[in-house]
Amino acid sequence: METMLKGAAPQAAPADLIKDSDQTKFAKDVLEASRTVPVIVDFWAPWCGPCKTLQPIIEKVVKEAKGAVKLVKIDIDKNQMLAQQLRIQSIPAVYAFFGGRPVDGFMGAVPESQVKQFVDRLVQAAGGAPGADGNANEIAELLEHAKAAVAQNDMETAAQIYSEILGVEPTNVVALAGLARYQVSLGDLEQAKELLNQIPAKERTGADVVAVQAAIDLAEKAKEAGPIGELKAKADANPKDFQTRLDLAMAYWAGNQKQEAVDELLAMIKADRNWNEAAARQQLLKFFEALGFTDPISVDGRKRLSTILFS
Repeated sequence: METMLKGAAPQAAPADLIKDSDQTKFAKDVLEASRTVPVIVDFWAPWCGPCKTLQPIIEKVVKEAKGAVKLVKIDIDKNQMLAQQLRIQSIPAVYAFFGGRPVDGFMGAVPESQVKQFVDRLVQAAGGAPGADGNANEIAELLEHAKAAVAQNDMETAAQIYSEILGVEPTNVVALAGLARYQVSLGDLEQAKELLNQIPAKERTGADVVAVQAAIDLAEKAKEAGPIGELKAKADANPKDFQTRLDLAMAYWAGNQKQEAVDELLAMIKADRNWNEAAARQQLLKFFEALGFTDPISVDGRKRLSTILFS
């Protein structure tokens, strides 16, 4: 989760804690509202059994938070355009927004203990946790600087900041995940795994941790990829050799050519979306997961995938 948030979250009126919303009111009920208090969005549908199991759990935990967070429920059957825009792949899907943007999320029905951990992280990040003080605000500010460094591809600076945070707060999940991603960028997968192993299993559902784990999985798989030049020549000679093209995408990824990797898979899906049980699409979703759903390559790729699938 992007814990770059500062300031105490104000208490919400009880009647406004939990509400149903739709795509016409999403900006007001979620984006605008999240500028003062974290807003959890539960995407569900009447036919979804796990949704019916999860929803009362989330409502219970939100009520127990006594105004530190809000809950908005959105039926994807009635709001298909919004579901497509946010790339909801399966439900239940739960996203958390703060400051007008997504900061955390999880998929599937999880037990109450995990939902409570999820909400507690949001409350703490928003400065509403008991005992939150200047030190917590300082860490939140450092995380914001680290995020900005990552956005500028300055991984060295980001790593230094994450290390500084861990010196003060050794269990900070965001810093551990961030430093693990840095190790992946260096090719030190074992060190990345060691860092992730320091995060309790119940706290590994956050977007940052999931993205790093996906990056590790992809890096290990990409080691098997062949030379880009040879694979590209072979794919150019026979565009219907989809296995070679899939290998080429992995080779691009291994060579840190993320845009080229995504482009290759999108071209494959456009040519034959069902090849090998939709293997290209599955691999593409893994790329998006590793990049993080707010990464520009991921955002653009998801839009292009949606165009291909729904055109």
